[in-house]
Amino acid sequence: MLYDRWREIAREFSSELALRDLPSGREWTFSQLAAAADAQTPWVQEVIVFPQGNTPEFVFALLRAWRDRSVVCPIEPGQTAPEFLPPPARVAHLKITSATSGAPKLVAMTAEQLAADAENIVGTMGLKREWPSLAFISLAHSYGFSNLITPLLLHGIPLILGGTPLPEIVRRAVACSGNVTLAAVPTLWRVWHEAGVISADIRLAISAGAPLPLALEQEVFARHALKIHNFYGASECGGIAYDSGMAPRVDTSCVGESMRNVYLEINGDGCLEVRGGNVAEMYWPDSDPVLAPGIYRTSDLAEIRDGQVFLRGRAGDVINVAARKIAPESIERLLATHPDVRDCLVFGVPDRDGQRGDVIVACVVARNGTNVESLRQFLLARSDAWQVPREFWFIDSLEVNQRGKLSRAEWRKKFLQAKSA
Repeated sequence: MLYDRWREIAREFSSELALRDLPSGREWTFSQLAAAADAQTPWVQEVIVFPQGNTPEFVFALLRAWRDRSVVCPIEPGQTAPEFLPPPARVAHLKITSATSGAPKLVAMTAEQLAADAENIVGTMGLKREWPSLAFISLAHSYGFSNLITPLLLHGIPLILGGTPLPEIVRRAVACSGNVTLAAVPTLWRVWHEAGVISADIRLAISAGAPLPLALEQEVFARHALKIHNFYGASECGGIAYDSGMAPRVDTSCVGESMRNVYLEINGDGCLEVRGGNVAEMYWPDSDPVLAPGIYRTSDLAEIRDGQVFLRGRAGDVINVAARKIAPESIERLLATHPDVRDCLVFGVPDRDGQRGDVIVACVVARNGTNVESLRQFLLARSDAWQVPREFWFIDSLEVNQRGKLSRAEWRKKFLQAKSA
């Protein structure tokens, strides 16, 4: 089904640009890309194919797998391919989750589910062939695959591979490509904004992978009149919600409206449930009732108001302080309004004396040499004392993991290691 759809796209847009690789200078029209893929040697007894890297070879490997009806499981460069039993015949694609709340899982999708997600994304975001997608994020990650690869192969949205996301490289890539759609993560948007890379040639700006800081969104809009659209999704279903508004948000917890053909509701635990043809088939090889065909029960505490989705934190991340509970996101949102806080991440660690349950820790990337007491007084004036972090850890930057995610579990581990040292 996927390869047949690709062949239709290749015929329809045969003479138009399909793929350009800026680092090597190579490029292919749709007909040339189809011919190059057809010339690829068939896999030898490969039931599962592991495309990797951000090069044209990723696309060739994928098309060869689609042609030979192999299961596709994208991996990051240098990542060891996981070992597992072949999934059921109806499964066409396997995603490796980002492991923000535990060990990575394999998410199994059928061809129809993968295609449904692509259709939802192209339709909701208004991706256009006139605005090629400029790629600086991982093609293997669910975000990159759904926003860059499937729009190219199933809808004819040209793809330009930019290479390393260093500011000067991005500046040249945008300038030589003309009008582009640029999908990135908040960390990259901040670096590019501060380096003066953003220009009028970026016609559609998308941010996902982590919450987009409200201050950053507003600063970019004020300086460049460019709206960065916040995109919320999950490996288990692809796109969930998208902020399609043309003005900056006023509430950082708002992630926009549900994607086209995606249906959302809040369950009895206060968590968001996603329904639609884009929802994956199951986890593989170990199933879990949170994911079944047509429905994904997230662990995201949420509220739906006037058609807008507001995230209130993760059920598993809630911090328990002396029998009172608080979502770390609520502290992060407040702390981020301090003029000297560039970025922050909050989590709980066990209290050593066992009396309070958890201790609230704030990792802070600060400006202008601010100190703990000024942050503490700032929060005390705006929240209850028990909600103020007991520990403040000043760091140079909040690095994401290999999958482009901010992992509370990983930063909690780093903090505890630093304390013990």
